[in-house]
Amino acid sequence: QVQLVESGGGLVQPGGSLRLSCAASGTIFSSHSMGWFRQAPGKQREFVAMIRWSSDSTYYADSVKGRFTISKVKGEKMIYLQMNSLLPEDTAVYYCARSSGADWSSRPSNFRYWGQGTQVTVSS
Repeated sequence: QVQLVESGGGLVQPGGSLRLSCAASGTIFSSHSMGWFRQAPGKQREFVAMIRWSSDSTYYADSVKGRFTISKVKGEKMIYLQMNSLLPEDTAVYYCARSSGADWSSRPSNFRYWGQGTQVTVSS
């Protein structure tokens, strides 16, 4: 069983920064990927960023590329999302997730375990 707990959300002004954290427990194999997704009110859950557990391979949604950075500390089973230059359209609940297997895919259906989410609000 895998449990994921996100933290670090909050209210920030446009142009500001936040760092989200995800504490993982349970099994994470080298072949797995960890991802961040977000869901705004009335919208579908969308992919934000992902990282391979065994390497530094990363992949970002075009909407966050150059502003957000995903990272991990394997020994602590922590996954981070550094968010800079935040925009009002980044407002959403952000979720951490672990992939089902080894597929390098950003589709939500590729991820089996999900956290409860943390709210990020970008507003002046």
